[in-house]
Amino acid sequence: MGCQTTSDEKTITDAKVVNRRRVLYLLGWGFIGVFLTSVVGSAIRFFFPRIIYEPPTKYKVGYPLEYTLGVSERFKKKFRVWIVRETDRIYVVQAKCTHLGCTPNWLASEGKFKCPCHGSGFTPDGVNIEGPAPRPLERFKVALSEDGQIMVDESVRFRGERDEWQKSGAFLPI
Repeated sequence: MGCQTTSDEKTITDAKVVNRRRVLYLLGWGFIGVFLTSVVGSAIRFFFPRIIYEPPTKYKVGYPLEYTLGVSERFKKKFRVWIVRETDRIYVVQAKCTHLGCTPNWLASEGKFKCPCHGSGFTPDGVNIEGPAPRPLERFKVALSEDGQIMVDESVRFRGERDEWQKSGAFLPI
């Protein structure tokens, strides 16, 4: 590997000397490699876009006879709605507080929806009765599908403060 002389001369090694030019050369190619890797990575990422899968806006929630009088929480987690049946109609209430968008809970013992975030309260038909909620809960369009099931259409909303709850589609007569 190395050889030494018997005289008082300096030690000579066979190792390759790395000078400043070589270091800059390697750094330059390193930066180019990092740059090209990021460009290629971005190009590949372009072909796999980020997609947010949302639930459908139209869906079936079963047959009208499946629902008893009162509030059904059957689709609260899946579609964020309550199915409410009264003696003469069925309607779908969005489970989203009109104050800050939290999901209220149905309190059967008190007969109302209660928002856990700021205490807004709503009657079973969605009217705000307490708390900071500025308006009633929204309802979605309901109709009977061809096979007799209840079809909910979230793209059509009915707001109580605009007296839209009596419009066609805001409820399903039984």
